[in-house]
Amino acid sequence: QVRVVENGGGLVQPGGSLRLSCVVSGSIFNMYITGWYRRAPGSQREMVAAVTSDGTTHYADSVKGRFTIFRDDAKNMVDLQMSDLKPDDTATYFCNLHPVNIGPDYWGQGTQVTVSS
Repeated sequence: QVRVVENGGGLVQPGGSLRLSCVVSGSIFNMYITGWYRRAPGSQREMVAAVTSDGTTHYADSVKGRFTIFRDDAKNMVDLQMSDLKPDDTATYFCNLHPVNIGPDYWGQGTQVTVSS
């Protein structure tokens, strides 16, 4: 059984930083593209950042230059370092595993990030 657990969310002032962590168990980690998504109140879920097992990264335009995604296949972890946070970054952030081949996606339960003064 695949288990995806996020942590690291919280309240931060504009311009501040947070690091989200995601630990995965029960899967062959390098068979998945790993990513972070977010859903703000009243909005649809959107991709924030993703990284493949060979280190190729993708970022939403809104976070380029501010967020960095890290992946450690030996530890089954994928982190999201967020800097220069803005109120528009306020959302619930979800860790995602997307299979390279056929199979289901896996999601964590989400962690809340609130950017406010």
